[in-house]
Amino acid sequence: MQVKHYEPRNRSLGLLGRLLDEELGPVFSHDAEAIADWSPAVDIDEAADRYVVTADLPGVAPADIDITMENGVLTVQGERTRSQASEAQGYRRFERASGRFIRRFALPDTANGDDITAVTRDGVLELTIPKHPTLQPRKIAVTSA
Repeated sequence: MQVKHYEPRNRSLGLLGRLLDEELGPVFSHDAEAIADWSPAVDIDEAADRYVVTADLPGVAPADIDITMENGVLTVQGERTRSQASEAQGYRRFERASGRFIRRFALPDTANGDDITAVTRDGVLELTIPKHPTLQPRKIAVTSA
C-alpha cells in the first residue's frame, strides 16, 4: 500500500482553486465530497501483518461513527454535532468543524476485510485491518523414476 500525504483538492491553487471548486465542483466532485461538511485527518500505517488506519475524531461519539467495507472499499462516515451554545452564554467564535464527514479508502487485495476491528480512544479512531496470510513457496523434491 502506497502512503501519500493528503492534500485537499485545489488547495495549492489559492483563490483560483476555490473558484474551481465553487464553479466546477459539482461536475468533478465525488459523492463523498458532495455530502461531507468536513474531513478528519487520517494516517495509514502498514505492518507485516496488518494495516492501521488512525483518524482524528474528537467530539464524535462511537455511536455516531459508521464503518462499512464493500467491494474492497473501506468507508468511515459519521457526524459531529456542535453544542447549542449561544452568544448569551459568551460564545462568539466557532472554529471547530461540525457536521457530516466521510472518508473512503480502496484496500489492497492483501487486506482481510472480514476481521477489521475499530476502537476509539481519546477522540482517535483506530481501525486495524489484518492482512491475509501469504502463501509461502514450498520446496518440491524431485525424484528419479
